[in-house]
Amino acid sequence: MIKYLYIFIFIFFNIDSNADNKENIINNLKNTKNLNFNFEQNINNKIEKGNCIIEYPRKIYCEYAGSIDKILVSNGKSLVIKTKVGYYRYPLNKTPLYLILDKKFLINKIYNLEERIIDNSLINYVIKEDEHEINIFFNNKTFNLIGWQTKDIYQNLNITFLSSIKKNEIFNKNIFKLPIRN
Repeated sequence: MIKYLYIFIFIFFNIDSNADNKENIINNLKNTKNLNFNFEQNINNKIEKGNCIIEYPRKIYCEYAGSIDKILVSNGKSLVIKTKVGYYRYPLNKTPLYLILDKKFLINKIYNLEERIIDNSLINYVIKEDEHEINIFFNNKTFNLIGWQTKDIYQNLNITFLSSIKKNEIFNKNIFKLPIRN
């Protein structure tokens, strides 16, 4: 009988803990207007680093470190990747970022998803929407968004890890204006 009581208590507290994680993540997202963070991005084992600002909904500006002068910008409708030698423009709604940059979408999905705890430090949800599958990760102490894993429009595996996260800062909103071609 005691054995069953332990099992019940373990299941009860595990479910309660998962519910608390969801509520904490959802409340954190609701209270976040923007994020400023450093990133490390791995696309097919090619690693790039830089800094990004996200403003909800669906705006992002990233400057990549290094000598390639690469930026990534979304104004909420289009996504532009510009380097010294290239300029690429995509409809944002054809990319996984369209979903990642929409906190209302994330909140609605998280309510109904099962979470996985990874290494006792990450909370993971798998979002399947249209042709996209997104693994999204949150810190289990701060409940901040700390990364995602997707496939880009060319089906390359894209893993993005966020660090030095700052929330709700003041910045120049002109950064979300799409750059022009050289």
